[in-house]
Amino acid sequence: MQVAARLPAVSHTYPFGPDHDVFKVADKIFLMTTEAPGEPIVTLKCEPPHSAALRQEFPTITPGYHMNKQHWISLADGPGITPELVEELVLNAYELVVEGLPRSRRPLLRHTYTGAQPATTKSD
Repeated sequence: MQVAARLPAVSHTYPFGPDHDVFKVADKIFLMTTEAPGEPIVTLKCEPPHSAALRQEFPTITPGYHMNKQHWISLADGPGITPELVEELVLNAYELVVEGLPRSRRPLLRHTYTGAQPATTKSD
């Protein structure tokens, strides 16, 4: 999840163990990676209408694994799941969380920054 690690003010943590990568902005999770029944999956924050449309279009995009099914999606490799789609979903998840933060805690959004710093990494 290199794209997530390059976004402003992102931390990369392992609060659920070494097999669960968690990416946060201002201590709010926007992306997690893990394996579910032997298959790598990415779980992302997503607006409900967008989530429903994605699940209709892509059979390997499902309601968020172990998360609020209305506000999270999980995706696995499958037809139509391209690196470009994954990158766009990561950026959307990040921006969704940033937009929900108080202004004083918001890093710059995609359309306002020119480069991103690497994520800080720590074990929880």
